[in-house]
Amino acid sequence: MIAMKKLAASALLAGAGCLFGANPAWALLPIQHWREANGAQVWLVNSPGIPMVDVQIAFDAGSRRDPAAQAGLADAAALMTGKGVQAAGDDKALDENALGEAWADLGASFDAQAGRDSFGYALRSLTDSALLQRATALAAREIAQPSFPDAVWQRERARWTAAIHEADSRPGTVARKAFAAAVYGSHPYGQQTTGETLARIGVDDLKAFHAQTVAACRARVSIVGAVDKAQAQALVGQLLARLPAQQGDCAEPAPVPEVQPLAKAVSERIPFQSAQAQVLIGQPGIARRDPDFLALLVGNHILGGGGFTSRLTAEVREKRALSYSVYSDFSPGLNAGAFVVALQTRPDQAAQAVQVAQDTLARYVQDGPTEAELKAAKDNLIGGFALRIDSNRKLLGNVGNIAWNGLPLDYLDHWTERVQALTVADVRAALQRHIQPDRMVTVVVGGQQP
Repeated sequence: MIAMKKLAASALLAGAGCLFGANPAWALLPIQHWREANGAQVWLVNSPGIPMVDVQIAFDAGSRRDPAAQAGLADAAALMTGKGVQAAGDDKALDENALGEAWADLGASFDAQAGRDSFGYALRSLTDSALLQRATALAAREIAQPSFPDAVWQRERARWTAAIHEADSRPGTVARKAFAAAVYGSHPYGQQTTGETLARIGVDDLKAFHAQTVAACRARVSIVGAVDKAQAQALVGQLLARLPAQQGDCAEPAPVPEVQPLAKAVSERIPFQSAQAQVLIGQPGIARRDPDFLALLVGNHILGGGGFTSRLTAEVREKRALSYSVYSDFSPGLNAGAFVVALQTRPDQAAQAVQVAQDTLARYVQDGPTEAELKAAKDNLIGGFALRIDSNRKLLGNVGNIAWNGLPLDYLDHWTERVQALTVADVRAALQRHIQPDRMVTVVVGGQQP
């Protein structure tokens, strides 16, 4: 045990090495891809510089697949995964405290995660054979045999419900919920977790979600670390070994309908007593698989994603002092996530701030960037590319992005040259294909009322 704890302590130093031992050549490390006999797909980058491995296992089962009446189900399953595991064979049951202590003794980490599009797990461990074996065995138990204790769920649900009620008292939450409802309509991306939807989720629902979701044949596994293909295959096999054997074909989940474009402009002014008015302007944007993704990444950097150098900052903040901070963003997923312009301003300035932001957006979509703006954006994004992959964990995120969105295995290798090749005409055309300034949702919470 003492030796294990010494190895565990060294994990902290190894983690620091991940962060500060930046190596831009990582972008050129080949990504290996294959399918295991159990159906799991694996993407591997063998990064031998640090004796550590990061693993991400993802399933198509995020919040967009939650039943509307049980919004929050995927998040609840992720929350409860770490609250205990069942007994199995010679392995005793572990409650949440024992489970936490077991991971602390190993110096490894394991989490369940849920997002809009996916549900999954993340493991980080040193690659010392004895330590990794124990960490993988414990992770396999959490993946296959969560106990979902009812008393703990009742406690966590009460805490979560109280947190939702508290958040609903803040203008930012009110604005975000109104914006999502208007942009997404009936699409699952617009579903909101509430106290009422959580009240409809019981332990049986969590167990059913797990049984329907966590199947080896539907797993997409991304691995970055000091392991070769043979070691990765053994790792994946052990992580998924406790799951029930698949009977028959592995059916893919039914397609989720696409987000529908807005038919007309929508404007909501919501009264709220607050020092600052919250302003959100936007519409459905793009899915991550859209071929215009990079053109819009660069275009948005110029519009409002580039901090103090962006057009929106120049017009809203610098020239008129209407807001300390203003930004724009795309949030692409498996379906079209929202495009949004966001700012806060004094309530008496809200109408002016909205008008300036809308006018700036309309001019930019019509004319596109200047050559100087495009060059500056490219230089900034390409110059910062190494920071996107300067640790195993960041590289894992990029590999997971390739796995999840069906991108080419050499996507990272050609990222900078594809950005460099973009022209003003490319960016302007992409903006005009995907942004319609005359069909925007505008939500103002706390501003002057009509």
